[in-house]
This record gives sequence, C-alpha cells and structure tokens, in this order.
Amino acid sequence: MARVSEAMGDEPRLPPGQYIPRGRPIIHYGRVPEFKPDRWDFRIFGATASGQEHRFTWADIERLPRTTVIADFHCVTRFSIMGNEWRGVSPATLMELAPPDPGVRHVMIWAEYGYSANLRMSDFTAPGTLFATDLDDKPLSPERGYPLRIVVPHLYAWKSVKWVRGVEYMLEDRRGFWEERGYHNVADPWREQRYSYQEEPGEGPP
Repeated sequence: MARVSEAMGDEPRLPPGQYIPRGRPIIHYGRVPEFKPDRWDFRIFGATASGQEHRFTWADIERLPRTTVIADFHCVTRFSIMGNEWRGVSPATLMELAPPDPGVRHVMIWAEYGYSANLRMSDFTAPGTLFATDLDDKPLSPERGYPLRIVVPHLYAWKSVKWVRGVEYMLEDRRGFWEERGYHNVADPWREQRYSYQEEPGEGPP
C-alpha cells in the first residue's frame, strides 16, 4: 500500500482567509444518494486512448490497490480541516486500466444526480489526488461521499466531489456544476481563487 503525505514542512499550512473549526462540518448540494452495490458502476469515457468507454463495478473497485494520503482539506466557505488520512485508489491506477488519449489536458468528474467538477490533468494526476473510500481508518460515511469520492487536497473542496460515478477525459476544458455558477475554474486556495471574476486569461474556458 503506497502512502503519500501532503505536509508542507515549515511552510504555513492554513491558506489565507481560512480558519480551523470545531469538529468536521459537512456541506453538500442536494440529498445523500442511496448506495446499491449491485447496480453501482464507475465509468471512464470521453477521449480514451481506445475510443471506448471503460466500466468498473463496485467489486472491481474493491480489488484495486490502495494508497493512503495525509492531507489538509480547504472549503471555499473558509473552514479548513487539517491532517485528514484518506485511503483509496490513485488516479494513476485507473489511468493504467483506462488510458487517456495523448491529447487529454482536462477531466470532468461526474457524480450522482449529474453533479460535476472539472480539473486540469495536472491536478488530477497530482500526488495527493485520490479516489477515497476511507477516512481516518473508517469507511466514508454516506454524508461524506460513501462509497467513493475524489479528494483533491491542494484545491478548494468543491473540486473534491462526493458520490463519484465517472471520469470524462476531455481535449478541451469545460466548466463543471459550480464553475458554471460563478466559482473559479482553477480553485487554488493559496491564491484565494474563489470566484470566476477573479480568473486571469488562460485560467478558464471562453
């Protein structure tokens, strides 16, 4: 089992404008979906190397090797939860099974109810990014994204989509759910990239 730490040494760990709350707040859009393992699947589609869609059952996901990531978690609503231990499947593992076309530069993460968030490929493949199944040695609770969520700890947490059901490989960037509603396309908490009006040229699609 691989293990990755996102600790930042002697550098500050709390991005500007953030605070550490009591407990672990839970925020999500819409209702919590019911997990039905016999009907659940995970799909990788779009600009795949083969041109074909790849489908994984929950049993397939459970058989994949696991990685542990210790990382902080920064919500755009300004709270940060420090030192979370996530366990799950690395994007690199899935990309080996379902390679992207060489021209892919972005991905869209798709979840239940059509929710989505776009990522640059460099963020998707960053060392701390993980498709998490566990948090602090326990399976994710339904409210925190059970059975599977993506965790992108170096970006604001709306990019860490809960209840993930698929990845779309994209040759061109396209905004996801909150990005279409005025949130920043990149979402770097260290640069306080909260809203689309802050975007510099090249940070978002036309």
